[in-house]
Amino acid sequence: MRKEKENFMELLKGQKALVTGSSSGIGKGVAIALAKAGADVMINYAGSKDKADAVAEEVSKFGGKVLVAKADVSNEEEVQAMFQLLIKEWGTVDILVNNAGLQQDSPFVDMTLEKWNKVIGINLTGQFLCAREAIREFLRRGVVKEVSCAAGKIICMSSVHEMIPWAGHANYAASKGGIMMLMKSMAQEHAPKKIRINSICPGAIRTPINKEAWETPEALNELMNVVPYKRIGEIEDIGNAAVWLASDLSDYINGTSLFVDGGMTLFPGFTTNG
Repeated sequence: MRKEKENFMELLKGQKALVTGSSSGIGKGVAIALAKAGADVMINYAGSKDKADAVAEEVSKFGGKVLVAKADVSNEEEVQAMFQLLIKEWGTVDILVNNAGLQQDSPFVDMTLEKWNKVIGINLTGQFLCAREAIREFLRRGVVKEVSCAAGKIICMSSVHEMIPWAGHANYAASKGGIMMLMKSMAQEHAPKKIRINSICPGAIRTPINKEAWETPEALNELMNVVPYKRIGEIEDIGNAAVWLASDLSDYINGTSLFVDGGMTLFPGFTTNG
């Protein structure tokens, strides 16, 4: 077991990672997991600097370097400035985890254009802007075999709702469906340059954004009706998947949506013939 742990801590040694929206929730968990695996990690935030600094302090305990950068990922200038800082400080970037995202829910007929644009801007346009900067750097640098088999890796944080419709959340579901095709199109275009691009699609994960769905025994029991594996996902489940996708262990995986959902996309409502 000790040898396995040591190997895990070496999987991403020497690699430079940026995790957007990593001051809390899934992004925080992914940043910590990458750091445990040996990566240097840039923490990105748009709101609370105190939260981002707290995550940075936790990440630094694993011995790697850490940077903190404020940037609204839907803002082109701020995204470019963030990448410029990262490359200035560390010379390059090897891993981008496009995690920043939000929900602004509404019945469709009451949804404002502002809510629609906000969610599409952060969740989808933000992934485009960050991926574009990362790919430009991957292409400039190329493969460094001592670091990784690939020239660079991008992990897009999507959702089970890239394939499951979600009434009352049309903007969010549309953004995640868009991420699926953005990811696949980027992967198809850049695979010949040894750039790997994949998505993680979380199901029900225990985070503050969905606290109402799990904070009481009654709510959790109701949630389990759509999770065949009968447990809620933890942030560590997503972090472990991100480490694997970012490592050379998954070098032949490209253009794939990895569902980490306890079987939610098995459509459990049809267990008894619907």
